[in-house]
Amino acid sequence: MTRRTIVVNDRMQRGYRYALTEPAGRNFDPDFTPDLTPREMLRLGVFGGKYMTDSAGEFPESWFRGARLSPRRRDPSLNCFGVDASQPLSVWRAKGWIHPDDPRGWFQWYCRYYRGRRMPAEDRRQIGRWKAMRRHVRQLHRHCESCDWSCRPRQRQALLHWAYDSRKI
Repeated sequence: MTRRTIVVNDRMQRGYRYALTEPAGRNFDPDFTPDLTPREMLRLGVFGGKYMTDSAGEFPESWFRGARLSPRRRDPSLNCFGVDASQPLSVWRAKGWIHPDDPRGWFQWYCRYYRGRRMPAEDRRQIGRWKAMRRHVRQLHRHCESCDWSCRPRQRQALLHWAYDSRKI
């Protein structure tokens, strides 16, 4: 694969550069098996439709076709399950969950990883965080009838934010 450099200029990053070293959507860590692609997540409705509305130039245009986005402010009704399941960025920062290269958090990391950026130490950390979400999958299996979307909608929405397809649980 030819190495390609991406330059980011959005509200949260100016002149940030990263290299794509893997083909898009391939060569993931064997421990990282997300159910959903970033495009699928945006089409389903995540983060109240506000996530990345200023950074479309960084990612493929196809990701944004049919995406449930809100140009002005977060709108939880755009989420797949119609509920708010997000914590403010200030909470993420306070807990040390934000890496300086990905100031928007896990989903930004995932979008860039999916495209082919690799940062071994940060990839391991974020994949570990992703794996920790499996406890929510177990809780849905334990407490909900299969595919009962009315059971624990906030937990189902949170799982979608982490690329787990909770519609199938």
